[in-house]
Amino acid sequence: MTRLQHTFAALRRSGRCGLATYFAAGDPDPGACLELLRGLPAAGADVIELGMPFSDPVADGPVLQQANRRALAAGQTLAGTLALLREFRSGHEATPVVLMGYLNPILRYGAAAFAADAAAAGVDGLIVVDLPPEHAGELERHARAHGIDLIRMSAPTTDEERLARALREASGFVYHVMLAGTTGASLPDERRIAQDLARVRAHTRLPVAAGFGVRSPEDARRIGRHADLVAVGSRLAEVLAQGGVKAALEEVRGLAAALRRPAAQA
Repeated sequence: MTRLQHTFAALRRSGRCGLATYFAAGDPDPGACLELLRGLPAAGADVIELGMPFSDPVADGPVLQQANRRALAAGQTLAGTLALLREFRSGHEATPVVLMGYLNPILRYGAAAFAADAAAAGVDGLIVVDLPPEHAGELERHARAHGIDLIRMSAPTTDEERLARALREASGFVYHVMLAGTTGASLPDERRIAQDLARVRAHTRLPVAAGFGVRSPEDARRIGRHADLVAVGSRLAEVLAQGGVKAALEEVRGLAAALRRPAAQA
């Protein structure tokens, strides 16, 4: 089993939704980011999403745009992101890591070389937010050759025909964007989210992650009733910027505790 498969199997056995935590690699600097990464598994992160800093993150709201700028200003590169992950993997083998970002840095690196180096660094999956399935063939081919899942995305605006086509060859899990906007915006009501996730599940047997807009442990708990994985990014980047690594890890503990709380106590 891959790390992602093992993690989702363990979540199913425990009967709970998992937590995915997003931070931009190198934010606020590589040393602090490595400290943060090393603390995430014990704080309750089931999957780590590591952002590949980019100068034009069009799908991200102001908080994650600033996180990208801080990382780039600190000298973070895609090669440096893989080096950071190699250091993390020297002491943490079990927790899946998914790189999330944009296509341009990967193309500049070279898709074949990137897939090989990412696998060697311990990457389990890729989320490339500006890469539509119709144009994903080359990167997906290289990624799969090295055992890396190219995670497909869905949104409330994805129609049934496109959803079926996009998820037909999906692997790892499906990342559902809960809102039609950038990261950090307000969530729709829970009933709408539940309907959207059920629609995604009708097209795949893969686990479904829900992200974009989770701001609190209560948000995580509500979404966790319907998803296999709740992804939190903007809120964590905000706490990291304001309070540093210790505060960010404490925020992760609160989110993880909400997802582990029995329904009767919620």
